[in-house]
Amino acid sequence: MTGLQALVVAPVLVPLAAAGVLILLTARPPGGGGPFLLPMAARRAVAFTAVAATTAVSAVLLAATSGGAVVVQRLGGWPAGIAIPLAADAFGTIMLTVTGVLGLACLAFAALNDADTDRAFLPQSLLLLAGVHGAYLTADLFTLFVFIEVMLVPSYVLIATGRGPERIAASRLYLTVNLLASTVFLAGLGLVYGVAGTVSLGDLAGRAVADPALAAATAVVLLALAVKSALVPLHNWLPRAYTAAPAAVTVLFSGLLTKVGVYALFRVYSVVYDGDPRFLPVVLVAALLTMVVGVLGAVGAGGMRQILAFHMVSQIGYIVLGLAISTPAGLAAAIYFLVQYVLVKAALLMVAGAVEQHVGTDALDRLGGLAARNPATAAAFAVSALSLAGIPPLSGFVGKLALVVGAVEAGRLTAALVAIGVSVFTLLSMLKIWNGAFWGGPEPAPDPGGGTGTVVALRVPVRAVVPALALGGLSLLLGLWAEPLLAVAGVAAQGLADAGAWATAVGAP
Repeated sequence: MTGLQALVVAPVLVPLAAAGVLILLTARPPGGGGPFLLPMAARRAVAFTAVAATTAVSAVLLAATSGGAVVVQRLGGWPAGIAIPLAADAFGTIMLTVTGVLGLACLAFAALNDADTDRAFLPQSLLLLAGVHGAYLTADLFTLFVFIEVMLVPSYVLIATGRGPERIAASRLYLTVNLLASTVFLAGLGLVYGVAGTVSLGDLAGRAVADPALAAATAVVLLALAVKSALVPLHNWLPRAYTAAPAAVTVLFSGLLTKVGVYALFRVYSVVYDGDPRFLPVVLVAALLTMVVGVLGAVGAGGMRQILAFHMVSQIGYIVLGLAISTPAGLAAAIYFLVQYVLVKAALLMVAGAVEQHVGTDALDRLGGLAARNPATAAAFAVSALSLAGIPPLSGFVGKLALVVGAVEAGRLTAALVAIGVSVFTLLSMLKIWNGAFWGGPEPAPDPGGGTGTVVALRVPVRAVVPALALGGLSLLLGLWAEPLLAVAGVAAQGLADAGAWATAVGAP
């Protein structure tokens, strides 16, 4: 086993071990008494160290795979077909690295806003990251299911943090939808195994093209992944659940949960169906509907987080558009867009969460004049909002331009026009937040009856939006210096467009 092969396991084991340490040291000691808690600073140090180490390992793996190599590790040294296969390629390591960056930013946001003081937050966040990392690395459908469940179990705990009927209802909806999707996924696994006799992606490579039964069985798996990705018309759960969750939890979820579903859609379709063009019209319709329905929901929403949650749906449509185009250029554009979108959306949700915590609401009809008293908060929002809308020179512009060009080159002119039109509506909804929350002047006092009167524009501490400012700066950097990410995204896209080398690497040694 080489050093790189040993590193492939680290993104899963390191956060798991750190979560175990935090759980162990915050459990009630033998003999009763009060809970034995590490000091908050020590707990944060454990979590930050684990995520930073994982991010560093992910960056090393990204450098090793950026030329097209695939690093495979079979846990336990068992032969192919028995061992759990983990495979790091350019696509997977890109996602690992951006997940690490998001994890660090989210932990910083939670710490600076004292949103991580609940005993469950840090260990459950680490368990969630371990599941996400495993999903990005696995080369086996059953193990993918297991890692998704490892990811979802702590998410059930995190989304239920806090009290209130709205949060309980959102938790119930989130749990019900994801359990149903997991049941469909498991049924699909059984069908795939019954038809093909294996669930190894290496062994399934390209077989759905000539085997209608396998194509139908795998479609059940893709349906479950579409639910987890919040593709229209399977999307309604996301805005309702994410809006009611704690702000720091929503930030974490925004870049992880649905993105695992999207990643798995790309991987499974590219490998098992070998990018079969016969089914791409279905993918295209789903992508365009997701873009349009999501942005229309955002235009009609009345709160900052509610608008941003609908935009999560809309932007997923942009990413899946790259899969519908299914050319190397389209896939590369989708991967680039996915990376920058994870960072931009997290920054916007951080701003909304900071406003909600320190002002007391994120409802636009009760806000006003935040920019005058909170220039750092306004700047953090403005940069990321313009990037989300696709304004140059920010990274969102580069990603959307690459998708539009890829669609035109593939002859998908209608898709290109829809993408441009949705960007206009995205800008309008961002202006709606700006005009409602940041522009103008506040009224002298809030409505004492708890009605819809305007809230005083209280100060949001600069420290509360420092992580959002950092992510906004990263968006600007990725826009001005886009070539390195576009280049490695191109390598990842080539691996998806021609999955033979990946399938050979993860197959029998």
